[in-house]
Amino acid sequence: MRQHAVDERALEAELAPRQLVPRATAAALAEAKARSVADGLPDAIVIGADQVLDFEGEVWSKPRSVEEARDQLARLSGRSHRLHSAFAVIADGRVRARAVRSARLAVRPLTALDIDLYLDAAGAAVTTTVGAYQLEGHGVRLFERIEGDYFTILGLPLLPLLAALRRLEAIPW
Repeated sequence: MRQHAVDERALEAELAPRQLVPRATAAALAEAKARSVADGLPDAIVIGADQVLDFEGEVWSKPRSVEEARDQLARLSGRSHRLHSAFAVIADGRVRARAVRSARLAVRPLTALDIDLYLDAAGAAVTTTVGAYQLEGHGVRLFERIEGDYFTILGLPLLPLLAALRRLEAIPW
C-alpha cells in the first residue's frame, strides 16, 4: 500500500467554488488520491478512496481537535446526515472504474454528558474520521437509525469495488 500525496483540505477548498454536491466531492477526492499514486506506478492497478460527511448539503472534514469533535457531535445530535464513500480504480493510466455509494445515519438526541462520555471512551480516534465517530467502535452507540451498506459507512463501497476488480480481471472470482 502506498500513501497518496493529496492535500485533502486544499483540494476541498479548490473544489468549493465549483459548488459540487457532496457526492461529487467524495468522487473527486478518491480520483485525486488514485492519480497521485498511479503517476509513479504506470503498470499497476491503483485504488483511491475517500468519504465525506454531508450535513444538510455542507461537506464536513475530520475534526482537528477533540473540541471540534464535540462541536460536530452536538450539531449532529438528534439529526440525520449522509456519508458518501467513493472509489476510483486507475489502470493503464486511466480511470477504469469509479463509484459513489451513500448511507444515511440518524444520531440519537445527545446530552452534553453523553458527548463527554463518548469522547472519553473513544479517545483521540475521534479526530481520525468525519463526524467524530467510528461505527465499528464506540460510535455505534450514538445512533438510533442507520440506512445503508456497512462498508460504505466504514468508508469504502467494497461490494462495487470487488465487482469492478472482477470486471478488470484483477481478482479471480
